[in-house]
Amino acid sequence: MTSSQTTAPPTDESGAVPPTIRAAASWSWRMLLIGAFVAAALWLLTLLKSIVIPVAVALLLTIMLTPVRRLLNERLRLPRGLSAGLSLVGLIVVVAGLITLAGQSIANGFADLTAQAISGFNELWTQLSSQFGLEEQLQSYSQDILDQLEAQQAAIVSGALGAAATAGSVLVGALIALFCTFFFLHDPRGIWTWIVGLLPRSSRERVNQAGRRGAVTLAAYTRTQILVAAVDAVGIGIGAVFFVPSLALPISILVFVGSFVPVVGAIVTGAIAVVVVLVSNGWVAALIMLGVVLLVQQIESHALQPFLMGQAVSLHPVAVILAVAAGSYAAGIVGALFAVPLAAVLNTVILYLNGHDKFPELGDEDALPIRWRAADAPPIPLRLRRTPGVVAEAAVTDVGVAEDRDPSEGDQKH
Repeated sequence: MTSSQTTAPPTDESGAVPPTIRAAASWSWRMLLIGAFVAAALWLLTLLKSIVIPVAVALLLTIMLTPVRRLLNERLRLPRGLSAGLSLVGLIVVVAGLITLAGQSIANGFADLTAQAISGFNELWTQLSSQFGLEEQLQSYSQDILDQLEAQQAAIVSGALGAAATAGSVLVGALIALFCTFFFLHDPRGIWTWIVGLLPRSSRERVNQAGRRGAVTLAAYTRTQILVAAVDAVGIGIGAVFFVPSLALPISILVFVGSFVPVVGAIVTGAIAVVVVLVSNGWVAALIMLGVVLLVQQIESHALQPFLMGQAVSLHPVAVILAVAAGSYAAGIVGALFAVPLAAVLNTVILYLNGHDKFPELGDEDALPIRWRAADAPPIPLRLRRTPGVVAEAAVTDVGVAEDRDPSEGDQKH
């Protein structure tokens, strides 16, 4: 190269791209990766829904039964496994009793209600036929319906078989939920320790502390939602006593279960109560029942939800509505049921991992044990041979593995 030849100055390609575009590109590929991870996680949850849903139900049941298990274990001094088993058996007995009582009420009450509904339908049919001359057309329509039912007989049979298969999967899911609930009650700390122990060592403690705070949030949500659902069920049930006494208990149970779906559940179950009163007692009674339902829902919306649920989950009402809508769109009724507690737990965990602790009173002294051990298991003495003639002793306890010590050296550590 001669002195007359000049070299071109290096081009700075980064200078040609504005900083805002570079920042947007950086955020874009990161958001794409996060979106791909979330989509893969949702796909995996959908694939394993037969296992995920029972485990989620077991978590909620564990939150509900933990006070009972603690009472039996700490106050009555029963073994931890026996306390967990008695708590679960008590829940099964209570649920079976409610279902039996509600079933009897439904069988007795709906017999009269069905007779009234059939009588009203026949009367309406007669009036329409006599006033508008629609008797032949109505008979033709009824014959067409019968023909369609005969033509779709195979589809109806296959649908019944599908319903039987669904009932079988529900039974299997219930068994999984009960099995997991027992072990969650018996040794929650050991199971959590095993899960966190699968993570890298550097992140275990932060995940442990975030999980503790998520569990507190889930417990607060569950207990608050039980209180809100009980208020809805009692209020609407009292209104139903004056119009359909035989169906008041089934309506109350339906409202209690439906209220676990925030906002939407109370509206749907309240509408069912109004329709039942309409069929049984007419328009005037239905309007009064509608007023009772609206009054109960106003008390829930303006008194219970802001003070109790707002403090329990710290979610804005808009976030609650969007979570329920997204959950119901993604997974139907099950998604609507678990959307709000999942959003509340994620909110608490993400805030803690980003430096905002919603429960500073919990502290961070509760460290995880090194090894998994059952909560009520006795220590296991281990004898570890270090050098010929010197034996080191260790004890595995529920808080980890004790440090190895040489008896000849007193308190000096190896």
